[in-house]
Amino acid sequence: MLLFALDASREFGAAVAAQLGQPLAAHEERTFEDGEHKIRPLVDPDGKDVFVVQSLHGGPSASGDDKLVRLLLFIAALRDHGARRITAVAPYLAYARKDRRTKPFDPVSVRVVAQLFEAAGCDGLITLEAHNVAAFDNAFRCRAVNLEPYELFAAAAAKCVGDAPAVVASPDVGGVKRAQLWREALETAWQRPIGQAFVDKRRSAGVVSGGEIVTGDVRDATVLILDDLIATFGTIERAATTIMKAGARRVLAFAAHGLFVSPAAESLMRAPVERVFVTDTVPLFRLAATAVRERVEALPCAGLFAAEIRKQHAAWR
Repeated sequence: MLLFALDASREFGAAVAAQLGQPLAAHEERTFEDGEHKIRPLVDPDGKDVFVVQSLHGGPSASGDDKLVRLLLFIAALRDHGARRITAVAPYLAYARKDRRTKPFDPVSVRVVAQLFEAAGCDGLITLEAHNVAAFDNAFRCRAVNLEPYELFAAAAAKCVGDAPAVVASPDVGGVKRAQLWREALETAWQRPIGQAFVDKRRSAGVVSGGEIVTGDVRDATVLILDDLIATFGTIERAATTIMKAGARRVLAFAAHGLFVSPAAESLMRAPVERVFVTDTVPLFRLAATAVRERVEALPCAGLFAAEIRKQHAAWR
């Protein structure tokens, strides 16, 4: 097996490699004066089972589009030079949010990205929390694995909640199924009833409305808001405010991916949220050190990816 981590995700890739107990394979990346790229392996991939780590979030040094192109070029180079199987490991998958048509002439962007991976010669993809698992599964013809952060979140929540009454809440109707699955997992792990709630929210042409009605009983409970990602933090701020008005005792927030684009820092410090838990698929480079220390914790998820890589490699052999 060969494990590569492209430059933009080298730190995450090194963490995965440490979990697997093997070194990262060497590669070269060059950028020409006009912004084009050359990227190649420095070890022979012929006949090998190859995994390539590249998280596709924007920043801090390159856009998500730039990272996607580099990953596709590298996969194509591996295919050209005889790799027997190539799996892309994209902890954050760009364009996964655009998975259906909501307006006339909309693209289904996740399907286009899937076609690009397949055209480059990719045999499989591993990601974390792909927004809509059914749409993600349908977009890819190659093997596509969606990992879930619920065990990581459960351990963090247990330390904060203790024996207090707890409710899992979705900040919108679209995330109800996600919240339900986590609530059921928590009930099994904690061996006690966990409530469920959701807040109404509607989005049209980028404008968010609603967020003033809670369905479910949150009174005197510690409420665990669960979402797939945090962008501006506005959705969670609105949901937390509504939930506290409905009588909740405390609010904690959980999301797989923490993008924290502006004005997330201001919203984060203003919101009635005691603590925010994300994974480290996206580094917290957009948040000032004080905000990170006081309110946000990034939970390492390299172990989840290492376990899946180990499982797939063992099955392939």
